[in-house]
Amino acid sequence: MKKVYRGNIVFIKKMGELTSIKNGYLVVENGVIVSVDKVLSREYENLEIVDFGNKLIIPGFVDIHLHAPQINNLGLGADLELLDWLEKYTFPEEAKYRDLNYTEKSYSTLINKLWENGTTSSIIFGSIFKDSNILLSKMISRSGLKAYVGKVNMDKNSPDYYIEETEQSLIDTEDYINEISKLKNIRPIITPRFVPSCSKKLMYGLGELAKKYDLKIQSHLSENIGEVEWVKELHPDCENYIDVYEKYNLLRKDKVVMAHCVWSNKEEIKKLKEYNITVAHAPVSNGNLASGIAPINEFKENRVNIGLCSDLSGGHELFLGKVIKEAETFGKLKWINDKNKYNYLTTLDYFYFATKGSGKFFGNVGSLEENYDADFLVIDDSDLSDLNDRSLDERLKRFIYLGNGKNIIARYVNGIKIEKPF
Repeated sequence: MKKVYRGNIVFIKKMGELTSIKNGYLVVENGVIVSVDKVLSREYENLEIVDFGNKLIIPGFVDIHLHAPQINNLGLGADLELLDWLEKYTFPEEAKYRDLNYTEKSYSTLINKLWENGTTSSIIFGSIFKDSNILLSKMISRSGLKAYVGKVNMDKNSPDYYIEETEQSLIDTEDYINEISKLKNIRPIITPRFVPSCSKKLMYGLGELAKKYDLKIQSHLSENIGEVEWVKELHPDCENYIDVYEKYNLLRKDKVVMAHCVWSNKEEIKKLKEYNITVAHAPVSNGNLASGIAPINEFKENRVNIGLCSDLSGGHELFLGKVIKEAETFGKLKWINDKNKYNYLTTLDYFYFATKGSGKFFGNVGSLEENYDADFLVIDDSDLSDLNDRSLDERLKRFIYLGNGKNIIARYVNGIKIEKPF
């Protein structure tokens, strides 16, 4: 089935090059974009046209790293650093997800917020509880949104009330993989929480599962100075943090996303490039938890793939427009601190990270090019306008800086309009 959507189409094919088509046409067939152009081809003239008038059509946002069971902690803990924050807020909250009634109520809130804020695809850390993760996966699948969802693994250096036995963690992970493997729009992802919370045996076993089922992997890397030092103490045989993941076969070329990488040194950056790992940049979280400012300019110069994330709930903001704004601000501050070593990145660069940069992890996601999934947002920015005639470039930037989910009047995933899920 084919359908045509008309509006002001704005997206980025290549970093630094904005494509904007005023009064353009987006043709979708079976959930995939087959044409995007200023003029509607004759072969499509008899198709139904959904006309959005002067509104913007942009790619859906792709949040490449967030913690689902932390939804109730939004806005808490910004007076603490990472390890203290985990002990005081995170682990006690995540332990509540043994209760499936609590799980369902909390995840209904989360999925609604993702929808409200225009996040059409996301990569998610669940809890350690298999049944809770299965429920989360089924709920997202029913919503029509897309996600990689991982059952978190942690068998050491964790509180007694929120920890796993090694073998049972691996059994539950494999059961979870098999249980959700056929859900629409949902894919499992191997999810060791971070090196300090995983034994060598657990990490090795997770690497074997990733290989057996050809799965992608997500975890955390070099987020906080105290965390990095802790990893050195735990694994003195490894030169740096990323080497631990490599040693236990948790680095798979083109199949890994690592959150933060704030303190990644030149050797780690080489490994990020070598394995084509996607860095999940979390500027709001890194600021809230006093972790630092990731060297995004250096990653870009070294051709490391970069995505953008909310990092709920270290990050308190789920609207990626505001995350883009914070990323740009922090990036400029680091540019000054680094004495202008690299050109600082722009609003549109970070918009790219929040769409196509993150979307690459899913495949042809995050752009409005031909052969990409038809995941897009329709933006009514009339309340953001002024007395001047603004370009599409300026309107997009103003939506990012001043807009919010209320400006999003329609959300499409695979060409299907998604209504509020819960």
